[in-house]
Amino acid sequence: MPDQSPLTTVLVVEDDPNIVDLIRANLTVRGYATVVATDGAQALRRLDTDSPDIVLLDLMLPDVDGIELCRQVRERSHVGVIVVSARRGERDKVAALLAGADDYLTKPFGIEELLARITATLRRTRPAPAPVDHTRVVRVGGLVVDLAKQQVTRDGAAVHLTPTEFALLRALVVDRGKLLSHAHLLRRVWGPGYETETEYLRVYVRRLRAKLEVDGEPSLIVTQPRAGYRLVEQPTGP
Repeated sequence: MPDQSPLTTVLVVEDDPNIVDLIRANLTVRGYATVVATDGAQALRRLDTDSPDIVLLDLMLPDVDGIELCRQVRERSHVGVIVVSARRGERDKVAALLAGADDYLTKPFGIEELLARITATLRRTRPAPAPVDHTRVVRVGGLVVDLAKQQVTRDGAAVHLTPTEFALLRALVVDRGKLLSHAHLLRRVWGPGYETETEYLRVYVRRLRAKLEVDGEPSLIVTQPRAGYRLVEQPTGP
């Protein structure tokens, strides 16, 4: 029996036919639908026409910088994005995460690892009903988080978060006031096996701060060096 419904569509953005064949064969046998783009322009067309559930994005494409393409994909869609690249440097990983990637996998990779990362990313990025204990609205100062509707406002203005950004904010909001360790947040947001990916957390906290915090006001997300993060508790007023 396939691991996934045929309705799950994966867009593979890769110009190496051998890698394309490897990925497509393994995804197909597990019940995924696979579409392929070999350059940036085709990838953006496929994003619009095929509405994929997840994108596997190579950084080294013939017509466009992969980081820029990742940014363009993120501007158009909240689809899950896993960068699959031969670039192994931390600078490349951080740049991809800042551009909106949800995960970063280096080549060569094992198929089972790729499949596990696809599953973990889909779990975060696909819309899903909120758990019963999350069907409430939380207010922290000027920040209002509707956990059921996955909507956020800051001083009355809507804040648009990606699914991974919202997952991190939800983890902080549910346990607001508590110090949450790096490993705890990585497990909660990205899943088991990500406990050492501290740069993921650092980048996504930076992304949240840029969207939620206001210059000149106290930080909402406090860093405890070498320990973790906590969302402050502030009086919400009457």
